[in-house]
Amino acid sequence: MARLEVENLHKRFGPVVAVNGVSFAVEGGEILVLLGPSGCGKTTILRCISGLERPDEGEIRLDGHSLVHLPPEKRDVGLVFQNYALFPHLTVEGNVAYGLRHGRHRTSRKERKKKVAELLALVGLSGYAQRKPHELSEGQKQRVALARALAVEPKVLLLDEPLSALDAALRRELRRELRRILKDRGTTAVYVTHDQEEALVLGDRVGIMREGGLEQVDRPEELYLRPKTPFVAEFLGQANVWPARLLRMEEGKAWVVLAGEVLKAEAFDVPKGEEALFFFRPEWVEIGSGPFVVEVQEAEFLGHHWEVRGVVRGLPVVLYVSELPHGPLSFQIVRGLLLNPQKAVTAEE
Repeated sequence: MARLEVENLHKRFGPVVAVNGVSFAVEGGEILVLLGPSGCGKTTILRCISGLERPDEGEIRLDGHSLVHLPPEKRDVGLVFQNYALFPHLTVEGNVAYGLRHGRHRTSRKERKKKVAELLALVGLSGYAQRKPHELSEGQKQRVALARALAVEPKVLLLDEPLSALDAALRRELRRELRRILKDRGTTAVYVTHDQEEALVLGDRVGIMREGGLEQVDRPEELYLRPKTPFVAEFLGQANVWPARLLRMEEGKAWVVLAGEVLKAEAFDVPKGEEALFFFRPEWVEIGSGPFVVEVQEAEFLGHHWEVRGVVRGLPVVLYVSELPHGPLSFQIVRGLLLNPQKAVTAEE
């Protein structure tokens, strides 16, 4: 299984800085998901790794060997596009076998037939070998694109928002299937998406990108429970981030003044001075008692909970509640994290 390293990667397009000093490593068989808003540089990183773009500065290594000066066809890297990029005149079998007919991956007809059959079984398309792309559903087209990329057994597979064009139900089905396939084959993969739920489900680790840089790379649960920056806290899931004043540190915990109340917080990143940010998720509260009372502005029923938005002492708040109370909605915070308002870390920190 291959190890991919990206070190101090920079890429500009004229005056626009697309990638700004990004560094990360992907271990053999690991799935790293790059998550961020549109225009943050995540697709440009994939294009630099694949050889479709050349970085202005930085290094890309695969098993210790530099890829920067190699053409795309010599990098041993597969790429799955958002739009599938299937050949419309070829059958499913012809599309999957395409890479096995040309170049250094060329194999005999008998070997091609056997490998294509194995891959179509892997992606759940046995019996579809002779169909043309226009005879397939969108989900089936994406499975063909994945099988084609895996056919040449790339050391690293790059996936650029491959599920974004599918409906929500099909995306949920295929992301589980995709993770199973990649893990069964031990494929090292870098996956790009702007879908937070998709990132949390698919990734062994997730890198949060912002304006060309990596804010934090960590396991999905660590990113959700212990974000290192205000941006990560607010970008990943729903978050309440309130201004607070640090009173003192005591046994690794921070005592703060929050909306007029004195509370204890986890001091993950202790700010210098007294200015701080207090972060808590909508579910990190106990409803029905406590010092905070919500002026409810709107409530949406989402099936397994209500999402309530309102104001507490002039501060915006979002809470998850199992049922709406008949009277005032009061709560206490049972877990909170102290963040540095000036913090914007890079992933290697």
